[in-house]
Amino acid sequence: MSGVLVTGGTGRTGKTLVQELRNAGVRARAASRNPAAADPDAIRFDWRDPITYGPALDGMDRVFLLPPVESVDPLPLVEPFLRQVQRAGVQRLVMLGSAIVLPNAPSAVEMAAQVQARPGGVVLRASGFMQNFLRPHPLAEHIHRLGEIRTAAGDGELGWVDARDVAAVAAALLADLGADARSDYLITGPHGMGYPQAAQIITARTGRQVRVEHITEEDQIAAYRASGMPTEFAAALAAVERGIKEGREDQVSTAVLELTGRPPRSFADFVTDHAYEWKR
Repeated sequence: MSGVLVTGGTGRTGKTLVQELRNAGVRARAASRNPAAADPDAIRFDWRDPITYGPALDGMDRVFLLPPVESVDPLPLVEPFLRQVQRAGVQRLVMLGSAIVLPNAPSAVEMAAQVQARPGGVVLRASGFMQNFLRPHPLAEHIHRLGEIRTAAGDGELGWVDARDVAAVAAALLADLGADARSDYLITGPHGMGYPQAAQIITARTGRQVRVEHITEEDQIAAYRASGMPTEFAAALAAVERGIKEGREDQVSTAVLELTGRPPRSFADFVTDHAYEWKR
């Protein structure tokens, strides 16, 4: 038996990846804390419950690894799973990482290095997700309620990428074990974009007036905390906006085209596809 274990299989990227793989005739096991009862190949998986690792990996020769979210120190949870991956003889391990390294999060770098050191290990360093503009993300909630983007990033730009393109890249690497793969890919959209441009595009494509409110890093931390984020993670995300403002995250790559044969979606196309999100 062979197939792909997709951790985070009910999330935005994982759900799309599962469908991409199944459409290609590849068995995909969707692993999550709350597996869908209607999916016969869904299974329970919880980073904090190592007992779930073995059954999830059973019979799988490829793995899509989505580390625990909202954590600045994911390695202690992921490391035991990586040991089981090695014992299971997994031939390709594709981890979804980030092009943006959170401040005071050295274990994320170490985790990527551990994945790359394994045979068939690949790290996808995705830029900011366009899906952050969709609810329930705090950014999207604020747009929906107030028609406003509150940011400490100034006019700094980021190579925003659609999660559907990230899933397509992962599918290309996981569907065919014979496909050549590097150990590291930067995954971005077609160009850099700042929040003012995003507001203009949403307004033009949906008719919903969206403005940008520039705030301080401290105000952003408070807003993230109010949305329910842990304090440490909220502070790290707000510090990322400082990096964007200073131009340190303005990166663009051609990896989506290289691996899927088509260019990445633009933010304008993304907004058109999800226009219902911003209309009153």
